Amino acid sequence: MKKILKITGITLLALLILAFGAFYTWSRFTYGPSEALKKQVNIEQVDHQNGVYAFEAAKSDTGIILYPGAKVEPLAYVYLGNALMKKGYSVFVPDMPFSFAIFHTKKAEDIIKDHPGIKHWYIGGHSLGGTAAAMYAEKNQSKLDGLFFLASYPASDDLKQASFQVLSISGEKDGLATQEKIKESKKLLPSQTVYHEIKGGNHAQFGMYGKQKGDQLANIPALTQQKDIIQTMLEWLKPAKKLP
Repeated sequence: MKKILKITGITLLALLILAFGAFYTWSRFTYGPSEALKKQVNIEQVDHQNGVYAFEAAKSDTGIILYPGAKVEPLAYVYLGNALMKKGYSVFVPDMPFSFAIFHTKKAEDIIKDHPGIKHWYIGGHSLGGTAAAMYAEKNQSKLDGLFFLASYPASDDLKQASFQVLSISGEKDGLATQEKIKESKKLLPSQTVYHEIKGGNHAQFGMYGKQKGDQLANIPALTQQKDIIQTMLEWLKPAKKLP
């Protein structure tokens, strides 16, 4: 009997090791910055310290934390981070374990602690990164001025009574976070949530990393979608203050 249990234990351990190895290998096939992005921004000059890509505006008192989508490299959001920095916001895009923000939803805590001079914080993310950001926001509402979703939505209704401002930007041609899913997620978010649909936009162009499996083709160029995202965020950030 002991021999059978021992063999069973070894077999299960071997299967777990194989499963982890398969997952690790799969997670390494990531979506990196596109050639189109590299023509717009010199990604080699982006500041990268303590596992965070930082776009810090001088004397900025407002920080924006952006969690990357699943298997998307942080550098794919360089255009967005750089553009918001030029408008006076400090933007932080962290690395995530196995390129999945869901494995480190509290990464924002480290960023906030490392920047005590920043008084106003907004957190959000793209796709699964937005879901992970929402998990952090649910438990840290007093530390935040706002939460934003880029082709994303929360996993629960714990934010339904949130007092901070919320922004949801989606793409008309998104094959993953479809318009049907965005509409369904409205019941999970507070009444003050601002919604914006990018006509012709898809899922992958919320970053700049090329095509993504399961997505639809966009009807607009990536840069056009990026500029729409930036403009929408800037308009939302101006009045976004914590409600009493």
